[in-house]
Amino acid sequence: MTERTSWADVRAADPAFAEAVAALFDAGTNKVLATLRADGSPRVSGTELVIDEQQVTLGMMPRSLKARDVLRDPRVAIHSPTLEPPTDLTTWAGDAKLAGRLVPIAKPADQTGPDGLYFALDITEVVLTRMAEGAEELLVESWHPGRGRRTRRVS
Repeated sequence: MTERTSWADVRAADPAFAEAVAALFDAGTNKVLATLRADGSPRVSGTELVIDEQQVTLGMMPRSLKARDVLRDPRVAIHSPTLEPPTDLTTWAGDAKLAGRLVPIAKPADQTGPDGLYFALDITEVVLTRMAEGAEELLVESWHPGRGRRTRRVS
């Protein structure tokens, strides 16, 4: 079995980047989860998640379509809450995305939600998109295990 990449690994490798991504995910309750249907086509669903010091966790109702998708194929992508950009784009915090595989776990002790299925994210990618200083370019920063962070500028 290969070693998993947890949120603690991202935080240890790039603390400021991890903090910025976590802040965007914490900016609202509802995130968007992308899963794969049985025929391979994408499905998007609303979801909630928790990013703590160690890991990213999600819970699902056992018979939900997204849970069926994940149990069949654990690959997912998750988008931070979408907030309306401000008129002054130089103040836009940006948005964030996570990708990886969901691994079944026991219900976390600090979770107060109903019984269900719980998962930790084995991270394969973390992306932070925001405006560069002056709002003339978009900065797309991506972090991958073993590679670290790379920044791409898009104008």
